[in-house]
This record gives sequence, C-alpha cells and structure tokens, in this order.
Amino acid sequence: PRRMNYLARETLFRFGPFRWLIQSLDAIAIDREGLGLNGIKESLRRLKRGEMVLIFPEGTRTPDGRIQPFRPGFTTLAVRSGAAILPVAIDGAFQAWPRRQLLPRLSGDIRVLYGEPIEPQQAAAMDERALLAEVERRVRQCHDELRRLKA
Repeated sequence: PRRMNYLARETLFRFGPFRWLIQSLDAIAIDREGLGLNGIKESLRRLKRGEMVLIFPEGTRTPDGRIQPFRPGFTTLAVRSGAAILPVAIDGAFQAWPRRQLLPRLSGDIRVLYGEPIEPQQAAAMDERALLAEVERRVRQCHDELRRLKA
C-alpha cells in the first residue's frame, strides 16, 4: 500500500470542525490567495518520494454539481516529479455535500471511477495545454461512464 496525500486549502487548517480531520490526513496546505509555493514544494517532495498526491484539478468544490474547467499546475507537478496521472471521476459528492451546506447529508451514494493512467513518459511528451486537455477529457469520459452505469 502507498500513502495518499491530499491538497487542502489553507483556510481549512484553521476551521475548527475540519482542523482535526485535515491534520490527521497529513494534508498539504495550499494558500489559494498567494502563490502557494510552500504547498507546491511539499507536494513535489512527496511525489518524488513515490507518494500519491490527490489533487482536484478544478481547484475548488463545484458550485452546481457539474465538472468545472481544470486549472493548470498539477500537470507541472506530475511532469517535474515523474509521477503518473490517474484520472478519477466522482459522482454524487455534490448531492451529498452541496457547497453552501455546512455539513454533509448522511444518505446518498458517492461513486468513484478510475480511468487509465497517463504514464510519466506520455505526460512529458505533451505540452502543458495538451496534457491538461487530455486529463480533463479522460475525467469527463469516466464521469459520463459513471452516469451511464447509474441509469
């Protein structure tokens, strides 16, 4: 088994109910107001050690349940560290915990589907825009498949 690391916005480390959870996950703080260099450097260190880092490429929770445009940055981390990118789709998270709701609902299904990984040599051979587009395409494809399986 390999350790999973999570990126979390820095403000969650100060929010009482989540502080314990975030710290117990050994999450990596990302300062979204500034450059966030400390979090990026720590993510790169962990990736180079062979650890997995879970990054939500949209940068925030969806306001409406739909996939939002992907933000660049995670692709640079993957290429610089030599890590593979594993596209993952999550369906039902918005319904379980809408963005403006303080606490999650205690019922509902959240389903996850893993796509085919983009290996380090594939990622390194693409420019950043093409890689970002390919990851987004694969995540959307997985999401569509989850929706079809649900029907």
